[in-house]
Amino acid sequence: QVQVVESGGGLVQAGGSLRLSCVVSGHAFSSYTVGWFRQAPRKEREFVAAISKDGGNSDYADSVKGRFTISRGDAKNMVYLQMNSLNPEDTAVYACAAPVVSTDYYVPARETEYTYWGQGTQVTVSS
Repeated sequence: QVQVVESGGGLVQAGGSLRLSCVVSGHAFSSYTVGWFRQAPRKEREFVAAISKDGGNSDYADSVKGRFTISRGDAKNMVYLQMNSLNPEDTAVYACAAPVVSTDYYVPARETEYTYWGQGTQVTVSS
């Protein structure tokens, strides 16, 4: 059974930083794409960032480019989302996800491409 667990959320002032972590366990493959999504109150879930299974490719939503960085940890099943220059519009529940199969350079932005999802971690940015 695949488990996806996020951590690192919290309350931060505008202009501050947070680092989110995502751990995937039980996946049938040893390496896979991981994506981050977020959902703010009364809004649809939206793509934030994704990283390919070898870490060689990544993609970001325009709203976070230059402020957020997605990376892979030393452990293959660990992925981080470093969030800098946070603003109140970044307030949301952040969830990470993984697809069943990942090809090289695969960094989809559509949530339908992902099968395994975590419960999410709350990020709140105060003004």
